[in-house]
Amino acid sequence: MKWTHALAAAVLALGLAACQKPKQVQPEPATPSTPSESGEAATSGIGTDTGATAGATSEAQRQALAALQARNIVYFDYDSSEIKPEYDAVVSAHAGYLTRFKTARVRLEGHTDERGSREYNIGLGERRAQTVRRALMLQGVGEGQITTVSYGEERPVAEGSDEGAYSQNRRVELVQVQ
Repeated sequence: MKWTHALAAAVLALGLAACQKPKQVQPEPATPSTPSESGEAATSGIGTDTGATAGATSEAQRQALAALQARNIVYFDYDSSEIKPEYDAVVSAHAGYLTRFKTARVRLEGHTDERGSREYNIGLGERRAQTVRRALMLQGVGEGQITTVSYGEERPVAEGSDEGAYSQNRRVELVQVQ
């Protein structure tokens, strides 16, 4: 009889431990950077990460980041979270940047078209973001460098109810953050 009480207490303790929220590590405050005169960093949604070596490293990082700005979207087929082969280069380019600059961070924003329920689309957007996350991590990107969010159908880039609009809205955006 006593061993059942001990077993019940152990199961209860494990259950309570599993329900606790994990501790979140607060990032160090970043040094505010000023956008370039052309306003690219301010309007593109892509930030630069200023590290301890602000000289040549930050200039090299800015140049590498500028090269990524035009290639930051992975599109998906209808009801799919599989990365199409033509977007492997996009994922590889971002993985190269993130492995070269270990303090850089990326937010993967999953999106869907308007078809399907709100709940289903949030889940599909999350699956798409997680697929890109796994692809980045397989190429050496650290887990702490990546965050994911799903917007589902809530942030379309193309309005309309035709395949042209739908195909533009089925995407994951790779947004470089500080």
